[in-house]
Amino acid sequence: MMSPRNGVKLQDILRAAEDIANEQGMGDVTLTTLAQKLHIRPPSLYNHVNGLNGLRQVLALHSLEQLEEALMSAAVGRAGEDALTAMGKAYMRYARERPGLYEAMLYATDRNDTEMRQAADRVAELVITVLSSGYGFKEEDCIHAARGFRSLLHGFASLEQKGGFGLPVEVDRSIEVMMATFLAGLRVRQKRDVELTKEV
Repeated sequence: MMSPRNGVKLQDILRAAEDIANEQGMGDVTLTTLAQKLHIRPPSLYNHVNGLNGLRQVLALHSLEQLEEALMSAAVGRAGEDALTAMGKAYMRYARERPGLYEAMLYATDRNDTEMRQAADRVAELVITVLSSGYGFKEEDCIHAARGFRSLLHGFASLEQKGGFGLPVEVDRSIEVMMATFLAGLRVRQKRDVELTKEV
């Protein structure tokens, strides 16, 4: 019989859940597998999380916070294209180095949860701030561009994790081309906005 382990903290649970997710995928993160890894009884987990849904919610929030930290560190001291390129690289590096934790974001059980909403907003605001200060876009255009930026990166990261790229072309080069194309589109949009302003 498994003997209970004293002193297990929420950080221990998050770390163990991430390890399982990284090695086997989020689908294998259950209260049973987590308890086995931590050498505790499953009911002990309820001292920290509200069942499996609660665990997934906490892990999703933790994932968003870690992504925010990675993007923020990448953007420090940079602006415009330099900042967006650095953030794009940091995003892909995060998804590759911590695939289980990255996948955990998709397992959030309540996306209207206040903490989840605030964390997601902070990530979006990082990108929006770069777009606003670096390109001078209006708020609505910043949101459109930020959604496009995230969609490109998340789509690529998800496909790569599922083995979706089989053609004999370097994947990292594809990321560079994708980012360069996106940034070129932003430059065209920026130039058009400047020309429209002059006409007015």
